[in-house]
Parts: sequence; structure tokens; C-alpha cells
Amino acid sequence: MESEVEVRCPECGSRELTLDDVRGETACYDCGLVLTENRIDPEGKRIGYTEAGQSLGHVGAPTNVMMPDGGLSTSIPWQNRDYAGRTLDSKARTQFHRLRKWQGRGRVSNSMERNLVAAFSELDRLSGVLGLGRGAKEESAVIYRKCVEGGLVRGRSIDAMVAASVYLANQKLHLTRSLDSIVNATRCSRKEISRAHKIIKSALGVRTRIPEPGIYVGRLCTELELPMEVQRRTHIILEEATDRELTHGRSPMGVAAAAIYIAGRMENYIRTQREIADVSDVTEVTIRNRYKELVHELGYNLE
Repeated sequence: MESEVEVRCPECGSRELTLDDVRGETACYDCGLVLTENRIDPEGKRIGYTEAGQSLGHVGAPTNVMMPDGGLSTSIPWQNRDYAGRTLDSKARTQFHRLRKWQGRGRVSNSMERNLVAAFSELDRLSGVLGLGRGAKEESAVIYRKCVEGGLVRGRSIDAMVAASVYLANQKLHLTRSLDSIVNATRCSRKEISRAHKIIKSALGVRTRIPEPGIYVGRLCTELELPMEVQRRTHIILEEATDRELTHGRSPMGVAAAAIYIAGRMENYIRTQREIADVSDVTEVTIRNRYKELVHELGYNLE
């Protein structure tokens, strides 16, 4: 049941109360007394525009961690057209060109923002080469921001720190991009990325588990165009190998590649060790050694 304050003005006793949705206030129509303020609107977000072109949305776009300014700044579009769609004259185009230029300079006001601009450009390129999704890109951007705020980037290669952030994000999210695949997609050496990765993990206190070989099976089988029978057989082989502790101290990607080679031969979908090595970024020698260990310890006869 509503209280007396909500249905009647305590000052003049009038029942003519008005609700202002914009200010969130309830006021008396007769005497102007404000009864309540800062009212919370429980309705959902309104979508649409008024006749004057103003947005009816409650809030703007969400923040974007992959942009140096968080995506909260405004931008001047490059269409060179007015509100009616007509092309601007030469004087107006020149004026807006200068406005865009100064706006771009104003967005990057310090060394930290300049560093983020260069880093996120490299992050977009590296994510495109590796085929990473939005979640992995955002996690990488968050890690790199923490590195910049903690002063870890000073005196170090931006490309190496970005690559290390991407590798750490893949480890946290249990994705299938190995260190070798990241090294092949960057201009940095494996030693640089490994050193930067250790520095970030130590400084940020990030703890990651060693990935299981099974997480690589789906991607490798897809790239090798192998059917589901081979994937199921590969997972069975890896489960047996894990139960016998044959995966301990071994490269997860190397074990997965060897298991796929064995499963392909067992299911009569043979792929050569060279073909598997090309998509898994491990050497043929590693695949051969893991193959011999698995076949010998698990008692498989593939002759």
C-alpha cells in the first residue's frame, strides 16, 4: 500500500503530483514542493530517437578496453556530409579536416596513451594473424594495460610485451595458440617473448596451469581435415596416456600431434608426420619420439 507522502503533498495536501522521468523527481503540481528525488528507473533501455534526432537510450556505448581512451571520446566522421546528406563545400571540408586533425592529436596527450596506441595496433594485427576472438583480445589488452600502469613496458620492446600478453591471455583462457605459433606471427624472437612472459607473470602474480594435450586436438584435426572418428580415437589415446603419466614433462602440443598421428593410422586416415608438424609448430623429431613412446608404453601394434 502506498504511503500518504506518495499520494498527497504534505505541504498543501494536493493530490496533483507529477513525475519527472528526466530528473527522477516527484513534485507537487500546485505548490511545487519536491517530494522525492533521484528516483531509479526500473524500465529497460529505450531504443530509438526523438524527432529532433536525440537518442532515447539511457546510456552511451560501453567502455572498450582495446582502445587507449576506453572508447569514451567523441569522433568526427569522415563522410564530409551535413545532417541532410548533402556534400559539404570546400571551405567546410577544409575546416572539418583541421578539426579532425586536432581532435586526433588531442586524444593522445601523454606517453602512456601513445604507447597504448602503438601496442593496440600491434595487438589487432597479431590477433588477426592468429585468428583470436574478441574475448582473447580483450584479455590481452587488460594484461598489457596493467603492464603499462605498472611501468613494466619502460625500456622493453612493445611488440615483445604485446606478444607475451597474448600468450598469457591464451594460457588463462585455455586456448590453443602455442608459443611457437605466436613467435611465427611476430617480429620478435622466442627468447624475447619468453623473457617478457616471465616478467609479466611475476609482476602481476598470474598463475596458470600447464595446458592439457586434449585442447589442441580439435584445431589440429580441423586443419588436417580429419573426421570425428579420428578426434574420438585421439582423445581415447590421450586419456590412456594421462592415466599412465606419459604426458608429464612433455610438450602438450607434441603429445597431441603424436596421438593424432597414431589415431589417423588406426582409423585409416593417414597423415604424414611432416603434415602434422606443419600445422602443430613442432618438429618431426618431437612427433616421432612421442609416437614411439606412446606406441611402446600403450602396447599398440600399428604394423
